[in-house]
Amino acid sequence: MKSSKLRFTPNKKKKWPIVVTVIIGSILIIVPVIWIGLHNWNLDKSIAALNLEQQADEPSQIIPETPVEPPEEPKESPKPPVEKPSNNRYDPNQKYPEVPTVKNGFIVANKQFPLPVDYNNGEDPLARTAFNKMAAAAKLDGFELVAFSTFRSFERQETLYNQYVEKDGQQAADQYSARPGYSEHQTGLSFDIGEKNFEQHWAAASFGETPAGEWISQNAHLYGFILRYPLGKEEVTGYMHESWHFRYVGVEPATDMFTHKQTLEEYLDL
Repeated sequence: MKSSKLRFTPNKKKKWPIVVTVIIGSILIIVPVIWIGLHNWNLDKSIAALNLEQQADEPSQIIPETPVEPPEEPKESPKPPVEKPSNNRYDPNQKYPEVPTVKNGFIVANKQFPLPVDYNNGEDPLARTAFNKMAAAAKLDGFELVAFSTFRSFERQETLYNQYVEKDGQQAADQYSARPGYSEHQTGLSFDIGEKNFEQHWAAASFGETPAGEWISQNAHLYGFILRYPLGKEEVTGYMHESWHFRYVGVEPATDMFTHKQTLEEYLDL
């Protein structure tokens, strides 16, 4: 008896690739037609919709926003520094005051701050007492100090200054002599000091190089005196170095100025 099982013949097997090809081709045709139909048969809209879906599938790229800086506030133009009057020259418009200039308790007399013409209190008694104590201490060390010039009136200073101008000219005289009314000697607080029997060094730069001059420069502050016109401070004080000219200010201020190597102008910020 023959078997009843069906067998595929070789001809039937060759038909499957054709069937698969037809199905895939149909899909490739039907799908675009359906997609275009969904978009009202408009080809441009269909392509745009396809692009949007592709972009949606791609990971989004977040572009950070550039921070916006606030506008700069307008800057004020820097104000020019206020230039202090120079202590090394006279103010041509300066007038004699009615009362002396006093800064932190100190009477000031320099090229910027004149005294009243009639200021005439004579030699200051505290300054004289302090000098006498200093002279006594110096004598114990073998030096006999002499205050050869202390108080000068306006009229006396006027006479001296005019003599210096006649001799050396005004420009030169202004470097070593005060004009009348501008002299610290008129306060009665300044003492020109020298050593007895050594008059050749009085009112001379050489006094500072003598043993007596060196002694007083190192000890004057202990008695309330300062070297008023130190070497190297000419632009500050307005006058040439005078190793013999001392000003009484009191022990504590004198010690402070001596320690910090300050002039009266620097100490008072004039």
